[in-house]
Amino acid sequence: MNESKSSIAERFRSRLDNAKSYGEVWDIVKDSVKFSLHRRRGGMMLFLDDLPIQLGAYHPLGTNNIVLNRRLVQIVEAALKSKRVVNALIYNLLLHEYLHALGKYSEFDVRSLVYAIARKCFGEDHVATVVAKKSPWALLKGIPVEAVNAPKRVMEIVKDFEKADKYVI
Repeated sequence: MNESKSSIAERFRSRLDNAKSYGEVWDIVKDSVKFSLHRRRGGMMLFLDDLPIQLGAYHPLGTNNIVLNRRLVQIVEAALKSKRVVNALIYNLLLHEYLHALGKYSEFDVRSLVYAIARKCFGEDHVATVVAKKSPWALLKGIPVEAVNAPKRVMEIVKDFEKADKYVI
């Protein structure tokens, strides 16, 4: 039995809007890529670091790591006070880097794919799709970014980011 587009979008929307951790957003990223592109990669790790504000995240080529700009997320979170918008930002940044990890190297192609996947999974009017269409930095419009010059903190690893399907003994 095939689910309707609206029920699929509603399920993705509800999961993202109510996600409470990086790991929950990550599961949605993986599921949306599996649903849209029929691709999956496991074993990824997430690190949080204070990066330059113009860099949302990066995936070091040849690794299983994603480094997310903790400062950017915190600035948006403090200014907008909306977990729903912060989850959409994190979703977009993680999805972008996950596509790189899956072998998509062209920035233009990855940006287009992020928008196409968000639109397919959430619908045109969901905040995740709007962020994908405009860019994550559109969220900074009108936000004073004093925290940009805050001292750099130590990079941290996000525990319980990706749940292992199988344990190796």
